[in-house]
Amino acid sequence: MMNMGGPSTVAETYDFLRNLFSDGDLIPLPFQRVLAPAIARRRTPQIEQQYADIGGGSPILRYTKLQGEGMAQLLDELHPETAPHKAYVAFRYARPLTDETAKQMKADGVKRAIAFTQYPQYSCSTTGSSLNELYRRGKAGDLEGIEWSVIDRWGTHPGFIEAVARNIETALAKFDESKRKDTVLLFSAHSLPMSVVNRGDPYVMEVSASVSAVMDRLGYSNPYRLVWQSQVGPSAWMGMQTGEALKGLARLGKKQVVLVPIAFTSDHIETLYELDLEYAKEAREHGIEVHRAESLNDSPVFIRALADIAAQHLRNCAAGKGPVSIQLGLRCPGCTNATCGHQKAWFERGGR
Repeated sequence: MMNMGGPSTVAETYDFLRNLFSDGDLIPLPFQRVLAPAIARRRTPQIEQQYADIGGGSPILRYTKLQGEGMAQLLDELHPETAPHKAYVAFRYARPLTDETAKQMKADGVKRAIAFTQYPQYSCSTTGSSLNELYRRGKAGDLEGIEWSVIDRWGTHPGFIEAVARNIETALAKFDESKRKDTVLLFSAHSLPMSVVNRGDPYVMEVSASVSAVMDRLGYSNPYRLVWQSQVGPSAWMGMQTGEALKGLARLGKKQVVLVPIAFTSDHIETLYELDLEYAKEAREHGIEVHRAESLNDSPVFIRALADIAAQHLRNCAAGKGPVSIQLGLRCPGCTNATCGHQKAWFERGGR
């Protein structure tokens, strides 16, 4: 179960930031080995305070383990041919890091594995980066003897859509019934630099598809917009930004908003700090009544969706449909990262 991860304690914040800024797939920097630790040191005090404000660390590891254990248990029933199943967590920037997990899997004698992205929508800077790191571990011999396949995106899976829609309905129920239909649904996803978008990254298209599927499930009951959060640095990023959208809605006289984290599978700093503390506070200051749709966390509907996705993938593999999707094999038209090409070919061969 691959994800960005987050520091489980405040003390782990620097290591998390150093790993994040060292990732050239996510944030390409000149003199990266020198600049990444320097940027991490400069940002650590501010980010440490944010993690302190949300309870002393990110809950993403706890929820990913819970989701993985629930998924594996269901998968034993849904696809007994490959039972027993075990979920491993491989974070890109926080423990357990990919290399730790790879070594554990090898020590456990794993012979067959699925690289299951926990980013519902694909981006080269998220799922792509995690797969590149897994490929590097494979080339280093950490994954010797393991046959691999990949679940690379699932942003319109009916179970995922149902779980998100139910959480929106719960949030909408908090508003007065007479004005409920006027409430704006503001879907918020982590933004991307325009340099990534402009090279042909599919993320914006796939997030939009998720939003469309959720609104179809809700019967287009409310007005809605897709906005973007977590911009870092002075370069151009995908917009508009969530905070600016809230200000704009207030100016237009829209006084009720549900914030919907559409690209995250559990709570972490982007939901608990940015949405709940920063943006909700700004919204209230502008006279907006705001509620957030809960993250998927321990949702049984979502955990069932994960199991269904994995079971269908295993059935497809057994039917000879190959270890990767057709989409995974297509690089961004503007891609110049040679590792991406090598990684895709490696997974197409089952990690050989």
